[in-house]
Amino acid sequence: MNGNSQRYRTLKRLLKNKGACFGLFVIAIALFTAIFAYPLSPDSSPNANRMIPEIANQKPGFSIQFLRIKNQREVSRSSFFKYLLSGKEDDFQLVPIIGFKKTDSGFLVKKYIDEGVSQNVFYSADKILNPAIVLKKFYLGTDKFGRDILSRLIIGTRVSLAVGLIAVIISLTVGVFLGAIAGYFGGRTDNVVMWLINVIWSMPTLLLVFAITILLGKGFWQVFVAVGLTLWVSVARLVRGQILSIKKLEYVEAARVLGFSHVRTIVKHILPNIVGPVMVIAAGNFASAIVIEAGLSFLGLGVQPPQPSWGLMIKENYNFIITNNPMLALTPGIAIMLLVLAFNLLGNGLRDAMDVND
Repeated sequence: MNGNSQRYRTLKRLLKNKGACFGLFVIAIALFTAIFAYPLSPDSSPNANRMIPEIANQKPGFSIQFLRIKNQREVSRSSFFKYLLSGKEDDFQLVPIIGFKKTDSGFLVKKYIDEGVSQNVFYSADKILNPAIVLKKFYLGTDKFGRDILSRLIIGTRVSLAVGLIAVIISLTVGVFLGAIAGYFGGRTDNVVMWLINVIWSMPTLLLVFAITILLGKGFWQVFVAVGLTLWVSVARLVRGQILSIKKLEYVEAARVLGFSHVRTIVKHILPNIVGPVMVIAAGNFASAIVIEAGLSFLGLGVQPPQPSWGLMIKENYNFIITNNPMLALTPGIAIMLLVLAFNLLGNGLRDAMDVND
């Protein structure tokens, strides 16, 4: 790589920024976690939705023994790719126990019902898998359905990164297109686009997202589109302003004199020179999309159960903040804060590295 190139100097300045490096590190961990969510999760069932009501609302570090018994129905085997994408169904059931006695015909166990409450139950040998007894530790505790919080937190990373990515793609596509034609052509086109921008800008973001979500319906993909359609305004304003400032420069005038089409002039000669500011605002929009999705899920308009989402996890467990197990809601809240902080730090680092304000 040429040491005098602008790209190399930008990368060098970015890597010297400790905040940006921390942001990149957190984002890299989140991306790795999202890709390999199911292999990394203690509960690799689809959506980490393995419910064990007897151990509901346990604190971080809780551990207990389980007896593994066969599922009553046959579970189809899945390929590794399908497992990586959506997990695999359990071919067993977990029975929490606090003691057991092995006999020739099976296991006599003390089934855990609640704190200080147990029940003697016998399971015949033909219903038990090998190994029969396993010890599981729930590092972040369990929710009110007895699901592993750590597993749902890991798989919920996918939703936050996916909504950010898709929302940024939509916002960049719409914002760059409208901002480019407004700034380049000016006149009536600019007036129409600016009127639309001002109308959208005047509406509260969450209110606009609510309206789009209600129109499109609740669901995984609907919330992505809804968030993306609310973040394009800032991109369009930025692109329009940048193009207005450079469209009269000599190289743009030269492209016109040479008879290049408007599309070629915009795409090949103007947009590459404003990619820096666009990247900065894209990082900010990524962070905003994560927060908006969490808010929508908290209000019940985003990702729907049983699919894990950090905002949905806060909604399901926020009442425990004032009780004896606040980590149920604080853990996903801390995860949201760290990921949003990472993208904001990266955006600030990109801004400084590219000298956007100069």
